[in-house]
Amino acid sequence: MQAIRSIPNLKLIAALTAAALLTACGGGGSAGASPESSIALTTISTGYTPSPIGTTPTSPTTPIAPITAAPVTVGASITDVRLENTGGAQTNVPFTFGQVFAVGAMKSTEGLAAKLADGTVVPLQVDIKASHADGSVRHAIISGVLPALAASQTQSLTLVKSGASAKSSITLQNLISSGLTAKTTITLGGVKYTASLADAVASSTPINWLSGAVANEWIVSAPLKDPNGVAHPQLTARFDVRWYSGLNKQARVEFMVENDKTWTPGIKVNYNVDLELDGKPVFSKAGMDQYHHSRWHQYFWWDATRQPAVNVKLNSAYLIATKAVPNYDTTFAPGEKELNALAQGINSSNTGPMTIGPVTGYMPTTGGRVDIGSLPSWSVMWLLSMDKRAWSSMMAAADGSGTWSIHYRDEKTGRPVRTDNDTNKDMTTHFNLRERGPLPVPRFVNNDLGHSWSPYTDDTAHQPSLAYLPYLVTGDYYYLEELQFWAASNPLGTDPNNSGHGKGLVRWLQVRGQAWSMRTLGQVAYITPDADPMKDYFVKQVDNNLEFYKQTYVVGQPNKLGAYDGSGEGAFNDADNFGPWQDDFLTWSFGYLGELGFTKADSILQWKSKYAVGRMTAPGFCWVAGASYILNIRPNRQSPLYDSFAQVYSATYDKDRVYNDDTHEVSAVLNGKRFIDLPCGSKEQADWLGAANGYQWVTGRMIGYADASMGYPANLQPALALATQAGVADASKAWTLFMNRAAKPDYHSAPQWAIIPR
Repeated sequence: MQAIRSIPNLKLIAALTAAALLTACGGGGSAGASPESSIALTTISTGYTPSPIGTTPTSPTTPIAPITAAPVTVGASITDVRLENTGGAQTNVPFTFGQVFAVGAMKSTEGLAAKLADGTVVPLQVDIKASHADGSVRHAIISGVLPALAASQTQSLTLVKSGASAKSSITLQNLISSGLTAKTTITLGGVKYTASLADAVASSTPINWLSGAVANEWIVSAPLKDPNGVAHPQLTARFDVRWYSGLNKQARVEFMVENDKTWTPGIKVNYNVDLELDGKPVFSKAGMDQYHHSRWHQYFWWDATRQPAVNVKLNSAYLIATKAVPNYDTTFAPGEKELNALAQGINSSNTGPMTIGPVTGYMPTTGGRVDIGSLPSWSVMWLLSMDKRAWSSMMAAADGSGTWSIHYRDEKTGRPVRTDNDTNKDMTTHFNLRERGPLPVPRFVNNDLGHSWSPYTDDTAHQPSLAYLPYLVTGDYYYLEELQFWAASNPLGTDPNNSGHGKGLVRWLQVRGQAWSMRTLGQVAYITPDADPMKDYFVKQVDNNLEFYKQTYVVGQPNKLGAYDGSGEGAFNDADNFGPWQDDFLTWSFGYLGELGFTKADSILQWKSKYAVGRMTAPGFCWVAGASYILNIRPNRQSPLYDSFAQVYSATYDKDRVYNDDTHEVSAVLNGKRFIDLPCGSKEQADWLGAANGYQWVTGRMIGYADASMGYPANLQPALALATQAGVADASKAWTLFMNRAAKPDYHSAPQWAIIPR
């Protein structure tokens, strides 16, 4: 069976999410205040008759008299956004995007309007989702309708303060009564299973995601049933409908199919799928494997002829200034070469249901990777450029995140499973513990472990941040849940003793796994809406983990170096030689959590940063070796760490053989000279390193692929940046030395480590 629409067209539909997709080159805009004024809205013509709810829709081309809105009082500007037309001339263009705000920038009692370049003011609907500790708005979803957008035009909108948005009493049932239909059909083993939007409305309580005069959105779910009304034991259909009030048939419908039940034995299934919208086929795929505990989604518009063609480009500088994302060096914005290379990596084979976009399928794959870091390289490239090619990569990865078998939805709550209760506290997803009671997961039908197979393997030690930034800037509920699913699953792959019997501790993971799990946990706790039942759960898990690190390291002071050493019950204990780059990941994660507002991380960063800073500045340790692949920090795993960096340096380099840049052992004596005896940063040392590595070595070049954007000095950079920003002792000295070194990376093609102090 062939797809009704070509894959490229499906990509376009997915890429035009809510007519608010953030693509193409970004730009500035002032975040300063402007005098308050009262500006009458320009008269806006809809161009067609808006049908009252419950009546038969009229033709979208029927002209009517213009609609005139009342004057809107506007105040100080906060930031700006630009809408770029990617098609022909358009009128009444709906858009929705997510916006994060700096602390104190906007009160919860305030709203927003958009001031256009010609002085016209467009009213905006603001759905506030998350708040800062002081009660000001942290994250909101903003919707509006642009009166007109000429072909190839980019319209600049300044977001200015205005009156608060009103809620709506419109229901999804009202919209269905006006003619909207949607249906999912799965053919499995010769049996057709169906679920309709009407079924979902009748059988579930909608999640009312957006509510107001501009846009309303609801999420509902329904079992897929056979002709006899028997539900498939595994699969569930979900529908997300976003409707723009007053714009005839301007509704975006999202179809989802999930195989993610927690307490029901799982199975990999193979089926044909057909999706219908407004009685017409919109997507079809035959012979699709859906793996256990996975899900997928696709977007379509009720009236495809009026699908908006617009890219929304946020203010990159303002996003970075909010601290929701790290302080990336904006001088490394990607150019055409890098963006074209990204575009070539997205194609019909890695987009669509049960694909993973540009992500590495076998996550445990070692080596430098563009998907590992503070954010994936493509996400940072989008943030720094607002280019649609980077956007397409970021969203393909976000869509593909549903493919991994880490999705556990609690059938009793309808939310990702949580372990802060007596029933679930001993839950584990570890394969070797699958028979342990009382309720282990995953379980498989007839205990057939073949159902656990998937070509994609997740791994916390190499886990990308796939959904955080996509949710932050789109406001799409699917990506919020993706972030929640990944965060909720991270602590589960062990014996419950190690994760604290429901506390969500990640101390048992590899050091890099702890870093990435804490990053993901911090992101989900920061951005999950205040009203979401999962909010307090994730915030508490952040606190549980930070309390462990604080008591173990800041209070306990197990070593003088500031290095992770495996202290603490149930914690991961590494060997005697240790990869400092993993430790640098963990150091950065504490600094990032502090930026997100988790203040308990601040004291941990102060203690932890000593290890990154000391490798650049401590007496007896040569900073050229500060980012070596391996450093010997103790005689053996059972021994305490050395007391000084000079001892670490001696234990690592005062040997018969040492590691070169390629992590191969070479003789410690070359040309009659020992590496450890050479002056730090000298030409003699550089000549020795050049001989050891087989190529010319520039004086002042660090060990560890110094000029590579994913080399070990690059891994060190975020830790030093956050330590400098936090005022850690000698951190400024370390940063200056680090930035003045020879052989530095060009981060244009992989900027995920290009973080600098604020």
